[in-house]
Amino acid sequence: MAPNDSAGRRRTARYAVPVAVAGVAAATIGLVPALAASGDPELPQITAEQLVEKIAASDVQQLSGTVKVTTDLGLPSFAGLEDLVGAAGAGGAGAEDPGVGKLMELASGTHTLRVAADGSGKQRLDFVDDAAEYSLIRNGEDVWAYDGASREAVHSTEKDAGGEGADGKAGGKDSGTGREPELPATPQDLAQEALKAVDDTTSVTVDGTARIAGRDAYQLLIKPKQSGSTIGSIKVAVDAEKGVPLKFTLMPSGGGKAAIDAGFTKVDFGAPAASTFAPPRDAKVTQEPQAPEGAAEGLPEGLAKDLPKDLSKDLPEDFAGPNVIGEGWTAVAQLSAPGGGAGEGVPAEADRFLDVLGDKVTGKFGSGTVFKTRLVNALLTDDGKLYAGAVTPERLVEVAGGAK
Repeated sequence: MAPNDSAGRRRTARYAVPVAVAGVAAATIGLVPALAASGDPELPQITAEQLVEKIAASDVQQLSGTVKVTTDLGLPSFAGLEDLVGAAGAGGAGAEDPGVGKLMELASGTHTLRVAADGSGKQRLDFVDDAAEYSLIRNGEDVWAYDGASREAVHSTEKDAGGEGADGKAGGKDSGTGREPELPATPQDLAQEALKAVDDTTSVTVDGTARIAGRDAYQLLIKPKQSGSTIGSIKVAVDAEKGVPLKFTLMPSGGGKAAIDAGFTKVDFGAPAASTFAPPRDAKVTQEPQAPEGAAEGLPEGLAKDLPKDLSKDLPEDFAGPNVIGEGWTAVAQLSAPGGGAGEGVPAEADRFLDVLGDKVTGKFGSGTVFKTRLVNALLTDDGKLYAGAVTPERLVEVAGGAK
């Protein structure tokens, strides 16, 4: 094994906690079955309000299963960008950072994952697309990134990473730290976060039933009432007994196949074995080096060591934070670039390259370039303002021209 490979694997551990939580989020916010059922189950009638309450009241904290995730955001495959990210993290040394690369791969294509959770303090996410698995594991404050190809694990300790709360129970609220966790960690927390988007701009109905991974489920249909959103609808299949979301399908307003289609192919609500939340006993375990004191957190070591912890101190005085224009599904974030126009200091070749990637548009604001995906669009005006949101290009042009 090359020295740079070892360095790259050490850096992956810092991503293990958020990635493991994200994996459980994916598993519990919904996920598509491999095979559709032959018929819809007959279940007692339920209102949308009752189904939402059922999700919020779910106390399931133990689960395991297999997940199939298909993402089509209109983006290129990110698999080839792993080396680029690793090189940046190593200060250009070219070391790999598999954890980051695996995350980026989930942004496009179809992937198979295995997930397991036992409360907020024990979580595991296995990437099983390749012959050799790559695993991200959390057990309380202990975090491992395990590479099945080399049978090596990188261990790190994450303070306040979850575990038992002050009352001795596993949960995502206090976790014994006296503060909210950075990310929701239980199915109940995740469902509550997802339902925060439901407001007066949203239509919520029950759209029949389904059979997901061998379980009866109700289907909750969420649709924007406003025009101008790139999101056409979100359908969440909810386990009729447990109240846990089993399937999540996001359809874009522009039509075509689902932009995000993810769901359980197998699911079990029993407690996973204790050995699930640790690397294999024969794994070669190394300890991740501590980041330099005062370095920026959450960045690869090669970048973090060169950046101050408080990046806001180095921002230009004329830099303004994002301004949210509008509300609900058609809200747009507006950001002004410091120092004037977007083209200042940009080589002509780079400017032409941006023009190829985007579409030139004009409006009351002047002119600019729209960069499009199936869900998120962005408008960069020639005078250095950026408008972005899950809205149509037309909505961006309206907002840039003064619309609310």
